[in-house]
Order: sequence, then C-alpha cells, then structure tokens
Amino acid sequence: MAGAIDIDLTKGPIGTHFRTLAIPAALGMFFNTAYNIVDIFFAGMLGTSAQAGLALGFQAFFVPMSVGVGLGAAMGGLVGNALGAGQRPRARRLAAQGISFGVVVALVLMLVGSLVGPALIDLVSEPGSAYRADGRRYYLLLSLALPAFLLAFGCNGILQAHGDSLSMQRAMMVAFFVNCGLNPLMVFGLPGVIPGLGFDGLAGSTLVSQYGVMAYLILQVLRRRNMAQVRWAHFKPRTDKFREIAVQALPRAVTMLVMILSAFVVQFALKSFGEHAVAGYGIAIRLEQMLLLPVLGMTGALLPIVAQNFGARSHDRVREAVFFCWKVGLVITLCSVPVLWLFGRLFLSAFTDDAEVIRVGLAYLRVDSVILPFYMMLFSIDSLLQGLKRPGWSIWISLYRQAFGVAFFVWVFIRVFGFSEIGVWFGIACAVVTGWGLAMMLASRVAGAEIGGLWRGRQPVAKAL
Repeated sequence: MAGAIDIDLTKGPIGTHFRTLAIPAALGMFFNTAYNIVDIFFAGMLGTSAQAGLALGFQAFFVPMSVGVGLGAAMGGLVGNALGAGQRPRARRLAAQGISFGVVVALVLMLVGSLVGPALIDLVSEPGSAYRADGRRYYLLLSLALPAFLLAFGCNGILQAHGDSLSMQRAMMVAFFVNCGLNPLMVFGLPGVIPGLGFDGLAGSTLVSQYGVMAYLILQVLRRRNMAQVRWAHFKPRTDKFREIAVQALPRAVTMLVMILSAFVVQFALKSFGEHAVAGYGIAIRLEQMLLLPVLGMTGALLPIVAQNFGARSHDRVREAVFFCWKVGLVITLCSVPVLWLFGRLFLSAFTDDAEVIRVGLAYLRVDSVILPFYMMLFSIDSLLQGLKRPGWSIWISLYRQAFGVAFFVWVFIRVFGFSEIGVWFGIACAVVTGWGLAMMLASRVAGAEIGGLWRGRQPVAKAL
C-alpha cells in the first residue's frame, strides 16, 4: 500500500514545513553522527593509531561517496521541481531513473576508488606508519558498501522532495543501535565462541547496517503515492534522464569532492605535527558535526521547499523560506558557541586520554565556534542554488573556499607566520569567511535572474518587469 507522507510545500506556513522536514532530518543526522562516534570510541580502545587510521580511511571514502551526496541533492531538486509544477508522471520517472543511476555509478566508483582511495591516504600519511596501513584497509573494506551509501542518498533526496524526512531518521536510528551491538561483537568477538576481527570489524559493522538502511529507503520510495504506478520499464537506464540527473548531481558532487580534498590538505598540513594532531582533528570534527545537526536539518529542509515553490513559480515563498532559514540558523549557531567553549574538553576526554590529542582538538573547536554562522549561510546558499536548478555556481564557491582559500591561508599561517597546528584552524576560518562573501554575491546574482531578486521582500515579480 502506498505511503501517506506526500506534502505540498507550496501551501501552508513556511515555518511549519521547516519543522516537519528539519526536525526529523536533524535527528537522522544526529544518529548518523552518533554512529560515527561509536566507531571512534571502539577505535580508541584499539589505540591512537587506529583512531587516526579510521579518520583517514573515512575521509578517503568520502571521495567516491561525494557522488551520492550529489545524487541526493539532484533528486531533491529535480523531483521537487516536478512535483511543485504538478508533473507527477515526470517526478515518478525521475525517481526510478535516479535509483538506476545510483546502481550504475556505484559499481564504477568501486572499481576506480580501489586505486584512488589508497593513493590519497598514502599522500597525507607518514610512510611505514601504522595509521597509514589501518586507513588503507578500512577504506578498501568500506568501499564494498558504496552501492548502499549511494542508493540511500538518492532515495533520501526523493523522499525529501515528497516532504518525507522521517524515513531517513528511522533508518539511521535503527542503524545506530545495530552498530552499537555489532561493533564490539565484530571487533572483539565473543571469547571462546566467536573470534573478533579487530580493526577490520569496524568496517564490517558498517557494511551490515548500511545495506539495511538502503533496503528500507528503497522500500519507502516505492510506497509513495506518486510511485504507485511505477513499472520495471521506468528503471531501465535512459541516456537523456541519466544526463539530466548528472547535470544536477555533478555540481554538488564536485563541491563535496573539493571539500573532501580540502580536508586532505588539512591532513597534509597536520601530518608534520604528528599523529596526535590528526587524531585530535578527527575527534573534534565529530563534536562540530553534532552541534551543526540542527543547522544541517534547517538548510537541508530548505532544498525541497525552494524546489517545490520554484517549480510552482511561488517566488515570494522562496525568499520567505531563505530568510526564515537564516534567522533560525543564526540563533542555533550562536547558542552553540558556549557549548564548544565549556564542554569541548569533556567531550574530547571521553574518547582519548592523550593530553596532546585533547589540546589540538580543543583549539580547533574554539576557533571553529567563531565561524559557525558563516557555515550555516554557506550551507543554505548551496540548497538555494540547487533548488533553483543552478547548482553550478556552488562549484565556484567551493573551489575558492575549500581549494584555494584553505591551501593559501593555511600556508600563510604555517609557513609565513610560523604558527603551530593552530595556524591550520586560523587558515580554515579565513577561507570560510571570505568564501561566505563570495557566496552571498553569487546567490544575489542568481536570485535576481531566477526569482526577481533575493532582497525584494514580498513585492510581486511582475511589478519589477
């Protein structure tokens, strides 16, 4: 029987739609982050080297997985636009083609990634180090889960376009508890009964749980009312639909890829300070991600709201949604600042007793607290551009902020001014703030072309023509 969660985001209060979409999305991401924290916790039981290897391997895995992020954004934008315009058969065909696209691309990435991933890890780690070997092994095992990750991202985009954020929340909640049980079982085994896999058990647990998430989300997509008439023929790969999806997915994927490569630039800069710097950074960003969850929920909800209303040509509601997101996001990020300053050390000490790891992680969190509002604005602009079907501009923002900006400013603080690892954090902050300035300029320009302007209040577009 078809599911009931199909929401018309072109009608009703904007704030209500944000609550409906953002809260479940944030909770889903909370359990996803908590899932990763569980991995870090058990890696910590194996040593600092295992934690550093886990951080490196997971970052390398994000290179092929960036395509999944792009696919999710493309599905949210394309299906949302079609639904907003009342083109339900088109929305149904796009959803089916999105699933097929995910399968094909995942198989290709598994092959290519087996060569690229280990090479990236080698580039940013010390030769002969234990954490390099752990990172390579973790990546190769985790790459077997690429189809699960990519299809889950794509299906979540389809579901969000229909106004459904609950399915991903439920999937990640169950995956978290499954991971809590599987991690100790697969890492340490049951003495005298089942032998443990050690470090490899961390990847094994993820394989099992993520394929479960994939299966559940595919089922939820097929249960949408709009998918009741879908047929197997709709899933047959079509070049024109694949091209349409790729055009919308590629910019977000490239943006994510640049972000990941930027993280490798950071790792490259940190490696000269020792594995404690790598481990401290890897743990600290988990707390940062946790505090950004409400923001990510808000900015993620902005995409389907913009997509449906842009498809329906309700331009005033697009502007209203953007400003609502910014106002609430600003409150959330400002409330996060004292949490980072007061409880950062306590959080870090829960995962390591290495004083140097804690020192590095705490410095990162305190510098990071200053730029949280800028992150929020950048995330929301990405969603706005995707919803307006102009995601290509996000690439230029990302190339400046996460490629040139991070590399340049980190170099200035480390090589020119001679800072320790804290110079890396200052460099990241400078790149984020200047990148925000560029993003605001480009968002205003695109909004002017697509919806008659971003700052026009509620004046009808026709009066400006």
